[in-house]
Formats: sequence, C-alpha cells, structure tokens
Amino acid sequence: MSTFIGKYDAKADVKGRIFIPSTYRKVLPDGEKERVVMRKDAENECLILFPENVWNKKVSDLQSNLDEWNPVDQLLLMQFVSDAEWLDIDSQGRILISKKNLQAIGVDNSEVLFVGLVDRIAVWSKSRYEQSKMSSPDFAALLKDRMMKKPLTL
Repeated sequence: MSTFIGKYDAKADVKGRIFIPSTYRKVLPDGEKERVVMRKDAENECLILFPENVWNKKVSDLQSNLDEWNPVDQLLLMQFVSDAEWLDIDSQGRILISKKNLQAIGVDNSEVLFVGLVDRIAVWSKSRYEQSKMSSPDFAALLKDRMMKKPLTL
C-alpha cells in the first residue's frame, strides 16, 4: 500500500480551488481519484482529506465502538458524519474548499500546506502548521518514548 508522506506548499485561488499535489493524487487508490471526504480535525486547526475507503473504515470503526441506542453515541456519530463533506477532484487535480473552511483553519493569505498522514492528508494554513510544530528536542523525546518497545511483564 502506498502512503501519503511529506509536505507540499500550495495556494488557494480566489474561489478556494487548490491543486492536490500530484504526488498525493498518484497515491489515491484506483477508482478513488475523483473525490475525497473532508472534515475539520477534531483537535488541530486543519482539514483532513480521506480517500473514500479510509473514510468508510473510520466510520465503520467508530460505529462498532458505539451503542446505536445510546443518545450520546448517536449524537457523536451524527456530528462526526455531518461535519464531513465530499470534495470532487476536477480534471486538473483541484478541490474546492469553501471560504468558511479555509477561514476555520486560519488561511488568510491563500498559502496552504498539504501534510501526509500515511492513510490521509491534512490541509493546514502554512503559518499555523509552523506554529503548531514541536521543537526538535521535544519531537525527538516524544518519538523516542513512543517508539520504545514496552518490556514484557511476566
């Protein structure tokens, strides 16, 4: 399976059209190169683009962890799904992101950054991404902590 890695600068035009980097378009699965699902990230100030198969798995995983008869679980699923929208990828490889969504992530000068997240893509305001990044020492320490194998307990 190919993965979305790296980061790429892009610009939104006055209508909010943005070219998905060709590297990422090539990674989209066959049969899924014409549209993606977009939703605002729940924690970070970015938008997430999901290939359809990844989106379907996320929704399925969420549903399997919820009780369909629990009203709080119903609202959680409803909000997760209702905050998402389909974005068509035009013949030139562009998506149209509404001004409301671009403003929600702090895009004020048309500069965006596509950031690979292995199975999905984040779209950031370039300046907000730079502000959100960890310092090199903090990144190294957290990465080391997460990559260390936990000792087996007997």
